[in-house]
Amino acid sequence: MLTLNLTQSSPVTFSKSTNHRYSINASSLLNPNLISRTHNQTALFNKVSTQIGALTTKVSNFGQIHGYPFGRSSRSTSQIHDSGFRRDHFDRIHGNESGFFPKSGSFITKAAASESESSPEGDASADSKPKSKTLQLALVFGLWYFQNIVFNIYNKKALNVFPFPWFLASFQLFVGSIWMLILWSLKLQPCPKISKPFIIALLGPALFHTIGHISACVSFSKVAVSFTHVIKSSEPVFSVVFSSFLGDIYPLKVWLSILPIVLGCSLAAVTEVSFNFQGLWGALISNVGFVLRNIYSKRSLQNFKEVDGLNLYGWISIISLFYLFPVAVVIEGSQWIQGYHKAIEAVGKSSTFYIWVLLSGVFYHLYNQSSYQALDEISPLTFSVGNTMKRVVVIISTVLVFRNPVRPLNALGSAIAIFGTFLYSQVTAKKAKKPEVEKQN
Repeated sequence: MLTLNLTQSSPVTFSKSTNHRYSINASSLLNPNLISRTHNQTALFNKVSTQIGALTTKVSNFGQIHGYPFGRSSRSTSQIHDSGFRRDHFDRIHGNESGFFPKSGSFITKAAASESESSPEGDASADSKPKSKTLQLALVFGLWYFQNIVFNIYNKKALNVFPFPWFLASFQLFVGSIWMLILWSLKLQPCPKISKPFIIALLGPALFHTIGHISACVSFSKVAVSFTHVIKSSEPVFSVVFSSFLGDIYPLKVWLSILPIVLGCSLAAVTEVSFNFQGLWGALISNVGFVLRNIYSKRSLQNFKEVDGLNLYGWISIISLFYLFPVAVVIEGSQWIQGYHKAIEAVGKSSTFYIWVLLSGVFYHLYNQSSYQALDEISPLTFSVGNTMKRVVVIISTVLVFRNPVRPLNALGSAIAIFGTFLYSQVTAKKAKKPEVEKQN
């Protein structure tokens, strides 16, 4: 048996790294008061340890309930949630709709997401996002409608005093081309890479765009703006007919939806006060041109999907200008100087005439640019509905500005035609969703 003899004369020393020494008398260790005090402190320490252990158990249970099954902190879980969200977002962009993750990571992501959604901060952010999105769409639609109205008003004012649609159509394409060149040179819009195959692929769509644009301008110069827009609302009829000739098959609902368009346009044409055959044929040919542009673009530009809509429209405008301006010089060039002097006499100030022509060119490009931006922000169905409502707003605005007489049957025919366009957009949107659903399944 081992024994330890402690005498009063034997000191026990404790040293620290600072080389200070503190001596304790060994006899003091046998002091009863010191031993009792030590027992009390030990009991207090055990009590505190028990409380800390109970608190740890509660935290662990809370973590298991609220998404921390492995005892991870909220910071690490939020990081896992962020990475899972980025991966899910990446999968959806690149065609993987399943968004599969590892099992535990998926559980943590969902639990953390549910916690963030249930928190006041999550509710506030979830409420603010739809509001900001709605405000953004309202701004885009408002600009789109406003710019279209301004274009139609000043384009018609310029044509009333200067009835040369070939010149105005060329000038509008010229303004759009200069606008895009400025955006590209200042790097406000990324300039697409130009290649010979890309230019060749654009020749067809640009030609049909030229035909559609000049035909609409001719129609605007001959009849009221409201009548041109009513006839242009029949564009879906030409789209269905031409696409059917090229092999596309449409269900019966689509064919039934275009019947109100034909009926409404016919009734509006018969009862139109400012009816003119050149104006009617101009609007109809414009529909043909734009429909063929859309069909031909889908076929010839399949290999250039990296070019966004605004850049594509910019290059179509540039090529269309080269198509249109030489023909405009041949057809109207000899009359431009004489027509210019008559326009100045009619307006009274040359600056007023310049402003009308300039505004028609600027807002022609701006409303087309806004339409592409709106199409990027919303679904095709919402865009079609918005385009239909835009036509209604333009018709009403131009009737109020130019005070065109409207007969009741003419108004009824216009309403039927526009309603048919709305039905067509609804039916075709549902038809387009079916292949996507089948593909996902």
